[in-house]
Amino acid sequence: MRDTSVPALAAPLRTGGLADSVFDTAEHQPDFAQLARRDIHPPGTWQQVSAAEFRDEVLALSRGLLTQGVRPGSRVALMSRTRYEWTLFSYALWAIGAQLVPVYPTASAEQLSCILAGARVTAIVVEHEAQAMTVAAACGEGSGLRRIWQLDRDCVRRLMEEGTRLTDADVHRLRHAVTPGAIAAIVYTSGTTGHPRGCVITHANLAAECDTLYAGWGGLLAAPGERPSLLAFLPFAHIYGLMSQVACLRSGVLLGHQPDTSTPELLPALASFRPTFLFGVPYVFEKICDRARRAAEQAGRARMFDAAMTVAVRHAQALTDQERGIGRGPDPFLRARHIVYDRLVYSRIRELLGGRVRTAVSGGSPLRRELGLLYSGAGITVYDGYGLTETTGAITVQPPGRVRFGTVGRPLPGSSVHMALDGEVWVRGPVVFAGYLDEDGAPGNGLYEGWLPTGDLGHLDDEGYLVITGRKKDILITSGGKSVAPQALEERLYAHPLISQCVVVGDNRPYVTALITLDPEALAHWHRLRAGQGAQGAGQSPEEEVHAEVRRAVARANSAVSRPESIRAFRILPGEFSQQDGLLTPSLKLRRDAIVRTYAVEIEALYAQGEAEIRLSRGEHRRSAAAGAHAR
Repeated sequence: MRDTSVPALAAPLRTGGLADSVFDTAEHQPDFAQLARRDIHPPGTWQQVSAAEFRDEVLALSRGLLTQGVRPGSRVALMSRTRYEWTLFSYALWAIGAQLVPVYPTASAEQLSCILAGARVTAIVVEHEAQAMTVAAACGEGSGLRRIWQLDRDCVRRLMEEGTRLTDADVHRLRHAVTPGAIAAIVYTSGTTGHPRGCVITHANLAAECDTLYAGWGGLLAAPGERPSLLAFLPFAHIYGLMSQVACLRSGVLLGHQPDTSTPELLPALASFRPTFLFGVPYVFEKICDRARRAAEQAGRARMFDAAMTVAVRHAQALTDQERGIGRGPDPFLRARHIVYDRLVYSRIRELLGGRVRTAVSGGSPLRRELGLLYSGAGITVYDGYGLTETTGAITVQPPGRVRFGTVGRPLPGSSVHMALDGEVWVRGPVVFAGYLDEDGAPGNGLYEGWLPTGDLGHLDDEGYLVITGRKKDILITSGGKSVAPQALEERLYAHPLISQCVVVGDNRPYVTALITLDPEALAHWHRLRAGQGAQGAGQSPEEEVHAEVRRAVARANSAVSRPESIRAFRILPGEFSQQDGLLTPSLKLRRDAIVRTYAVEIEALYAQGEAEIRLSRGEHRRSAAAGAHAR
C-alpha cells in the first residue's frame, strides 16, 4: 500500500479566528468552568476560572497590548513555561489579530536571536530576570524588538491597567477582522538536523486539528458522566503543547497548567488535579512506569511487578488479536491473573496519574509497541500519533477503539498519506501549514502541489496504519554498504531503566557502535538495591557491574537485528546530553551531528579498540590453526 486517506469529520473554520471560541462560550455559558488555576491557600488545590472571567481577562489584556503598540500582524514572542498566563497572552494576541511566536524558556541567546530576527518580532513576554537577560544578549544592533514584558514583575496587571484607556469595542473591531487564513503563530521546528525553521500556522490549521480530534475522539476523554479535564505540562512552545491548549478551549475541556515536568513535581500535580486524560510523550510514559517499578522494588515486590507487567502485555495483545479476528482473546487463566494484578499493581499506576485517566495520547516520537501494550493492559489506552510542527500536531492517529500498537495510526480525518518510492512519508490535508518563513520574514513555501515531504521513513500496513522506521537524514551507511536505521536499536535500549539516552554511530564505518548515557536517579536506585541485596558480582567493581548490565541490554537489542546492523561496541558517557551543551533540542530530541562532533575522540577510541580486538582475534585464530596443522 502506497497511499491512504480518511474522509473529513469536522467542518473547516469558515469565518473568524481562534479567539472567537472564548467569546462564544462566555456569551452562552458564562459560568462554565473554562480553566483551573493552582491555589496556594491551601496548597494543592485548584481554583476554577469561568468562561466569563477568562473572556474579561482576555479583553483587558488585549486593550493593554493595543496601548503598547501591538497591532494586527504584529509578532509577539512568548518565552515561558506552561502556565496560565501563557494561555491568557496567546488569546489576547489572537483577539486583536496579532501573531504568536512561541519560544522555549530554555532557549539560548543564539537560538533566541535567530527567532527574533527571522520572525521580525517586535515584542516579547518573559517569565523572569534571567530570561530578560537572555533577550538582551540576543538583541544586537538593528533589532526590531521594541517591548519586553516580565511576568514576575506583574506585567499582566500593569498592561490591564493601561488598557482602561480603551474600550472593548476597540478589541471587537479587530477581532471581527480576523480570518481563518490569517497567521495565528510562527512555530519553530526543533532543529535536530540544522537551524530551526519558522512554520506559518494559520487559525484554520489549528481549528482543523483540534475540531477533528474532538469530533472523532471526544468520547474517549472522560468516563460517562465525568467532565473532561487535562493538566497541560508539555511546553506550549512546541506545536503539540500549543495544540492541546487550543483543543481544550475549543472543546470545553477543563484546562490546568503544570510548569515543572520533573517527576517529583508532576506526580503531585496530577494527584491533586486528577485529569481524565493525558497528552504526553514517550519519555513521560517511560518515567511513570520506571517510578512505579522502583517503588515496587523498595517494597520488596519487584518480582510481582515484573510478572504483572508481563501479564498486562500478554492480556492486551490477546485482546488486540481478538479484535482483529486472529485470536480468541485472553484465556481464563490469563483473565484471572489480570484481575488480581489490576487490584495489586495496575490500580497503583493509575493512581500515580490521579486515578481517573483511562485514555492518553502520545506524540513527539513513536511509542514503543511493548510500552503501549503494557499501559493498555494496566487499564490506560495510549493513542499514539504522528505529526510535525508543519502539520500543526498530529497528521496520523489511532482510530477510536482500533489501536494498533507499534504503529502511529491512520491519517487524521480529512488528510492523506503517500509513501514515496524511497520510503519517505508525504502528507496532505487542512492541518498542513502555510509554509516556512522566508529570509524576509514573510510566508514562503515548502509544499509540492499541497504535499509535504516529512523527511521521515516508514511504510503502510495492509490496513493503512503507518509505521515510522526512522529519519532519512539519520540512516547510517556502513563502509560495507549496509544501510542501518538507528531508531529500532535505540528504542530497544531506551527500554532498560538504567539507560537514559543512546546514539548509534556507524556512518562510513566498518560496523555499528553506540554512545550511551545513564539515568542518574535510576542508577543511584540500582546501586542501593544491589548493595541492600548484597548482590555485587565476584571480583567486580560497581562500575564493572553497571557495564555488564548495559552489555546485556545491548545484547538484547542486537537480537532484533541482523549481524551487520548490530552494535559491536559501546561507550558509557559520564553525563547525559543536555540543552545547555547544545546536544539536545528544546523538545529533548538528540542533535546527532553535534553529538558525533563533540564525542569524536571517544568514537575514534571505540573503533581503534575494536580494530585491535579484531586483529588480536585473527592472530589467535591463525595460531590455533597452525597448532592444529602441526598436531596433524
